[in-house]
Amino acid sequence: MSPTPKQMGTRIRRLRTAKGLSQAALAKGAHLTRVYITRLEAGRQDPSLSTINALAKALGVPVTALLE
Repeated sequence: MSPTPKQMGTRIRRLRTAKGLSQAALAKGAHLTRVYITRLEAGRQDPSLSTINALAKALGVPVTALLE
């Protein structure tokens, strides 16, 4: 079962803050906008698989860390 957008947002925020990254820094590393990161973390956006891959790479974690 895949996580809900809210669960995904919580994971992204938790991993981002654990890495000491701002939303802007994560957005830059994943080639996304800061506004989009804000929407993801709030659970208002459901990311595509390519976005999940980009976020995982920018966070330095396996994709499964976002999907578990």
